Amino acid sequence: MSLSTVAPAGAAEAAPARAGARPARRRRGWGFHAVMVPLTLLWITPMLFVLVVALRSFDDITGHGLSALPRSVSFSGFRTAVGEGNMARALVTSLKVTVPAVVLTLLLASMAAFALSRYAIPGRRAILLTMLAGNLLPPQILLIPVARITESLGVYDNLVGLVAIHIGFGLGFYTFVLHGFMRSIPSEITDAATVDGARPFQVYARIIMPLCRPSLAALGALATTWIFNDLIWALTVLRTEARFPVTPALLNLQGGYVSNWNVVAAASILAAIPTALVFFAFQRHFVSGLLMGASK
Repeated sequence: MSLSTVAPAGAAEAAPARAGARPARRRRGWGFHAVMVPLTLLWITPMLFVLVVALRSFDDITGHGLSALPRSVSFSGFRTAVGEGNMARALVTSLKVTVPAVVLTLLLASMAAFALSRYAIPGRRAILLTMLAGNLLPPQILLIPVARITESLGVYDNLVGLVAIHIGFGLGFYTFVLHGFMRSIPSEITDAATVDGARPFQVYARIIMPLCRPSLAALGALATTWIFNDLIWALTVLRTEARFPVTPALLNLQGGYVSNWNVVAAASILAAIPTALVFFAFQRHFVSGLLMGASK
C-alpha cells in the first residue's frame, strides 16, 4: 500500500466536522436574512411611498386617490417645490449654515480635545464633564435665553447667529468624543515628534489630525445630519422667511400646499438628499470610526 492512499486520522475526522459546519452556518445565515429582509422592507416602504407620490401629478392623485398606483410619471411636484416653494433657495441657505458650522465645530473641538488629552491642564476632568453636561440640557428650556442673547449681540434673524448656536451646542459633545479617541493614541508617537523638534501645533496638525481622520469623518457625518435637519434653533433665531433653511422652509411649504401631496413629497425628498449623500460618501469612514472608538 502506498503512502499517498493513507489519509491521516485527524484529516478524516476534520472533514465531517467541516462538512457539518457549513450547513450550520448556512442555516444561521438564512435565519438572519429571514428576519432582516421583512424589517428592511418595512423600513423602506414609507420612503418608496413618498417617492411614488412625488412622481405623480396632482390630477392623478385627486382622480385616483393617494394610495393608488401611478398612472403616469410627472416631475411637476419637483418643479413646483424648487420654484414656487423656494426649496432651492432653502437648500442653498442650509449649505451656508451647515458647512461653516461643521468645519468650525470640528476644528475647535479637535483643538480642545488635543489640549485636554495631551497636557496636564488643571481641572481638565471637570472641564470635560461641564462641556458634556451642557449637552444634556433640553433645548426647550434654552429657547428664550438664546433668543435674548442673539438680540443683545445683534445677530438675531441672522445666519451668523444660527451658525454660532450650532457651534456652541455641538462643541462640548464633539470635544468629549475626540478626547476619548486622542487619549487612545500612544504618547510615544507625540513624544518622539517633540524630541525631534516638532512644536505643539505641528504635532496636532501632522500627527494627531491624520490619525483622527475616521473619528472626524464619523462626527462630520453626524454633525451634518443634525445641523442640516435642525428646526428648533432656526425658528428661534430666524424670522424672515427668505432666510429660512430647508427644514423651516419645508414646514412653510406644507402649510401653503396642504392639499398638493406631490409637491410636499417632492420637497421632502429634496430635503433628504444632501444628508443621504453625505452619509453614503463617508459611510466607510463612519463605520470604521465607530468601530475604532468602540474597540479602543
